[in-house]
Amino acid sequence: MAKKKAPQLDMAAVQFERGLSNLRQHPLFSALAMHAEFIRRNDSNHNGVPREGFCVVRADGQIRVHPTRRVEPSEWEYVLAHALLHLAFDHFHAHNTPEWNAACDCVVARFLADIKVGTAPIDILPHSQFPPLPAREEESLAARFREGGIPPHLAQLGTAGVGNLDMEWCEPVKHAYYRPPEWPRLFSDGLQRAVSSAVRVAAGLDGDAAEPTQAEKARAWFISSYPLLGALAAAFKIIEDGPLCNRLGISVAAINMESREIFFAPGAGLNEMQYRFVMAHEFLHAGLRHDVRCGSRDPYLWNVACDFVINDWLLEMNVGEVPALGLLHDPQLRGLSAEAIYDLITKDLRRYRKLQTMRGFGKSDILEGAEVDFARVGEGTTLDAWYRSALAQGLSYHEGDGRGLLPAGLVEEIGALQMPAIPWDVALARWFDEYFPPLEKKRTYARLSRRQSATPDIPRPSLHTPDELRESRTFGVVLDTSGSMSRSLLGKALGSIASYAQARDVPAARLIFCDATAYDEGYLAPDEMAGRVKIRGRGGTILQPGVDLLQNAEDFPKNGPILIITDALCEHDLRVSRDHAFLIPLGARLPFKPRGAVFELS
Repeated sequence: MAKKKAPQLDMAAVQFERGLSNLRQHPLFSALAMHAEFIRRNDSNHNGVPREGFCVVRADGQIRVHPTRRVEPSEWEYVLAHALLHLAFDHFHAHNTPEWNAACDCVVARFLADIKVGTAPIDILPHSQFPPLPAREEESLAARFREGGIPPHLAQLGTAGVGNLDMEWCEPVKHAYYRPPEWPRLFSDGLQRAVSSAVRVAAGLDGDAAEPTQAEKARAWFISSYPLLGALAAAFKIIEDGPLCNRLGISVAAINMESREIFFAPGAGLNEMQYRFVMAHEFLHAGLRHDVRCGSRDPYLWNVACDFVINDWLLEMNVGEVPALGLLHDPQLRGLSAEAIYDLITKDLRRYRKLQTMRGFGKSDILEGAEVDFARVGEGTTLDAWYRSALAQGLSYHEGDGRGLLPAGLVEEIGALQMPAIPWDVALARWFDEYFPPLEKKRTYARLSRRQSATPDIPRPSLHTPDELRESRTFGVVLDTSGSMSRSLLGKALGSIASYAQARDVPAARLIFCDATAYDEGYLAPDEMAGRVKIRGRGGTILQPGVDLLQNAEDFPKNGPILIITDALCEHDLRVSRDHAFLIPLGARLPFKPRGAVFELS
């Protein structure tokens, strides 16, 4: 048997990623590189980049990279820095002409030659030597080129190849909840950090003697002046590590509830007021337990839904200042819960799949840690209880000190967190009680009571439950046995139902298995249902045949309720005319609006 060939390493991609990683760690370019969107797509058109070029930068911050060019990482660092400086110097405010583009390339090349970032590829500058660059502004250079033409040696400074424009004009993205980055301000902040870092190194100052960062100042403000989030602010460790944030793909901020760490990308370009907004955003993720409440939902889409809710509250509370990169906010979603917004998002995935959270495009700023469960004992329960208590006490202090009004939705959600959720098995037991109340026993002389043995000559009646009452107590179970159902879910559900049936004098239940078709197992006693049922099927998921079988069965009572057990991955239109309920995994969502009760099994 022939050996399979190991996949070849894409060295062009490796060198590009290394160059980009180096640039993201440079204090001057880190913020620009974090906010830009780098597209490297291998297609017949070289990703829209001229064949002899390296990259093209668009006015909306997208940088399209040639997918097969192989140069050293230091050369990619130079090329990408050139593209970012077009954004930083606001070169897209003028008309798109070859003369203007060449003038901008001259200014950028002169700047890179002065600060010595990366290495210029030989394709851009012949003989690896910079030609004399006129010390003029872009406008005067463009005017000079329009009059006398572009000198040949100055036409080779761009990143798209000789004779091609490396700047591409386009309409800016317009969303009610998105604002494009302020590239000149990000560059100015980076320049300030670079100078400050150089001065501190020259002065021999170490990290311990450094002044508090903007993030630390924002945290101190929460502790001293904003009691709602003060306890959470005091408990979290702030991590401002550029290389680490780069590896984790964090463009602005992210939070890990398990380790109580909040990450801030140093190159995000935030001021202290913007840090307050972002920090409050992340603290509310933690305090409202959005990591646990995600359940089996898509983590990113759940994060987006929570962001819409949190950001609307923060704008209403006037905490800090909105970051320059914008935020997820839609006034039309005001007043909806995160769960309701998630249901709306899943119906329009094309619109919501590629939005920008605090971590970046298409990423969740709630970092995954160890698995957390409300019902888990030990450290998990302690952690969950601590978050609930911290936010509840903060609310009490906030209201007691008269710190200002809070959104009603936030107050209600904090209050709801303090009320323990009703376990699914208790809620299901109450559902059984509604349909199967305790049987009333009747006195009968057919069977004499044996308790009065002292007076055997006197007949005394015994208590007896009529058989006709017991036989009418039954229900139907439609069980999803498709491949997507977990064995633990099947076992836990059947075991609980069997124990409830026994406790409520239900002699038997009608069991229907459903995957691609329906299998009628007939009436089973509770003990048979719990331990001796062999699951059949494991195909697709279509529940309607099983429901119809029960509804049309002549030997099934007309008022018998139906319990449907599924993982919610079923058809989008299920018609049930009888009283019914659904038992689904925690966090799952049915693809239709249910009419019966829904119990979430944890």
